[in-house]
Amino acid sequence: MQRKQFLRFMGATLGGVVLTACGGGDEEPTSTLDAPAASTAALSAEDLSAEEIAGLMYMREEEKLAHDVYVALFNVWGANVFSQIALSEAEHTEAVRRLIEAHGLPDPAATNPAGVFENDDLQALYDKLVGMGQTSLIDALKVGCLIEEKDIQDINEKKAEVLDEPDIVQVYDNLLCGSRNHLRAFNATLLDQGVTYEATVLSQAEWDAIASSAQETCGG
Repeated sequence: MQRKQFLRFMGATLGGVVLTACGGGDEEPTSTLDAPAASTAALSAEDLSAEEIAGLMYMREEEKLAHDVYVALFNVWGANVFSQIALSEAEHTEAVRRLIEAHGLPDPAATNPAGVFENDDLQALYDKLVGMGQTSLIDALKVGCLIEEKDIQDINEKKAEVLDEPDIVQVYDNLLCGSRNHLRAFNATLLDQGVTYEATVLSQAEWDAIASSAQETCGG
């Protein structure tokens, strides 16, 4: 996908409901990340614990962070893996936004442009990761790996705090599936560059187990 075409598509995507899937690399979208329609019929913030609300707020911005970093690094390096995975991350953050809306919560990313976050830790992380990824293509790909490691760890932690909300669990499971696919895509691209990535957030055993397994079909 050419750079101008990609950026026009991203503008249209973020302006409406995203229907792409959670695959990575060059794979075509195969499914959506929507929660079951019936489960969002009569929801409210009162149904959620403080931890569940905080988890949704954090994941909305963390998925936005992944998207914004990948767009920034695509603009620097023009590597297809960043444009493809940025499209998927746009769906990830949109899926969490729909959950936030369904539960009557305020969207922390509603008016923030690319690279701007309400969460101070995520703002600092974004700034750091974009800086790291500008030094070389290899470093940029390692940033992608690091983001997906952190995403997997954080989603698992937020999912563990969900008490009885199947709509949130389903979206979190689909986000995890997508992040595993993204990890595989970045890992494969690094291997093509002759680089073996060493895990820094997950255990090396967990990284290897994900990286060596097949791409998954996410959603449903």
